[in-house]
Amino acid sequence: MPKRPPWSYRESKSHLEQKEEVYFLHYLEKIYRTYPVDRLSYFEHNLETWKQLWRVLEISDIVLLITDIRHPVLHFSPALYDYVTRELGKSIILVLNKIDLAPPALVVAWRSYFKVKFPQLEVVCFTSFPKEHTEEEKDPGTVLQKKRRRPARDMRSVGPRELLEACEKICNGRVDLQSWSEKIAAAEADGETDADKDADTSVPEPPTEDGPDCSFPYMQYRDGVLTIGCVGHPNVGKSSLMNGLVGSKVVSTSRTPGHTKHFQTIFLTPSVRLCDSPGLIFPSLTDKQLQVLSGTYPLPQLQEPYTSVGYLAARVPVVRLLNLRHPDNDPTRPQGAAQEQWCAWDICDAWAEKRGFRTAKTARPDVYRAANSILRLALEGRICLCMRPPGYTANKKHWESHPETSEIAALQDSRTGAVDENSSSDFSSSEEEDRGKERMRARRDEELEEEKEAVATSNPFDLLADDD
Repeated sequence: MPKRPPWSYRESKSHLEQKEEVYFLHYLEKIYRTYPVDRLSYFEHNLETWKQLWRVLEISDIVLLITDIRHPVLHFSPALYDYVTRELGKSIILVLNKIDLAPPALVVAWRSYFKVKFPQLEVVCFTSFPKEHTEEEKDPGTVLQKKRRRPARDMRSVGPRELLEACEKICNGRVDLQSWSEKIAAAEADGETDADKDADTSVPEPPTEDGPDCSFPYMQYRDGVLTIGCVGHPNVGKSSLMNGLVGSKVVSTSRTPGHTKHFQTIFLTPSVRLCDSPGLIFPSLTDKQLQVLSGTYPLPQLQEPYTSVGYLAARVPVVRLLNLRHPDNDPTRPQGAAQEQWCAWDICDAWAEKRGFRTAKTARPDVYRAANSILRLALEGRICLCMRPPGYTANKKHWESHPETSEIAALQDSRTGAVDENSSSDFSSSEEEDRGKERMRARRDEELEEEKEAVATSNPFDLLADDD
């Protein structure tokens, strides 16, 4: 990762900006000179975005590195870990986010893997969308049948208590976190009044200062305030995590990667400050298919999506989950026949026929739009591809019987305040789609702002909202 060049407060702004630009250009030249272009992954080339990361790391006392539990090794940067722990001398907490999308045994296995590989790392599990049922998911693809639900105002996220304990362990009494503990206890208490809920989810007024204190040298726990910086790749849930910690929407979120453009600070309590940074992608040698499925490669820039669809279908039963019929099959022939030979193009063709995707001029099946639709289902967690740590398959029974597995399962089964989007399968019949349209129209009148963030599943045209 590019590191901010040495600087001092005696330097002028123009001189510092020029030095940063020269350093960043040399960094890019070194990257492209060391690795061939066809092997390098898509990564951030905007210096201004890297500056946002540098500032967040400088003002933070504790750094939260947020990853998606489905592919945490793709979102975890060892270079960032070494830079924060060794050069900056700060503590880092790894947040395994979206644990509702993975089996409990897999969550425990990943947490154990990171604790062994990186001893200085604190690992916390988190989700803003707890599961509705305790049903064990033997196949990650079955997440398609259980949509992630939009949180209601009083829904409790899973993980704030564990994050508080990790911060208390790091601070070791140097910061008073009692107000944060009381806020979590009040949110967990039953029988709250409306006034109590409003008080809990409100953002307290910060101490007398004008935003992030970047005009003075860094001082740990300045003015008795703990500053927690949230960093990570785009679309791993940084802003949603902050909203879950606060208990209300204080940071704008979107399904589109890179929605956050500048770092922003929110006071969780008078003694705890959260700092949200824009998501950026570190250079790596990851295959493009994994980049696309992990959300680190922008779908609008993907010219050939069929290879990624084939990569997904080779590992997840996409045909069965989407209930597809082979384009070349006789309509009277039963589905799922043994003689069916599927390829990525066939899957996209069948999905285009099922959803009614047609080209504008010739009215042929729009396979390109269908391919992008399938990839978006994977990014949203509706079709779930989970990576496994080394040795997980051989020791699967061990992880399933691990004592922490039942604890993770209990955390995932939090139902408080959830709004169920739809209780049945998304792709079963046109009648269910029609009923879904009526429900969506009724909700739009009352929840115009919230429905922009919801995953509209029943209306067949809602899946085209972000397609190009």
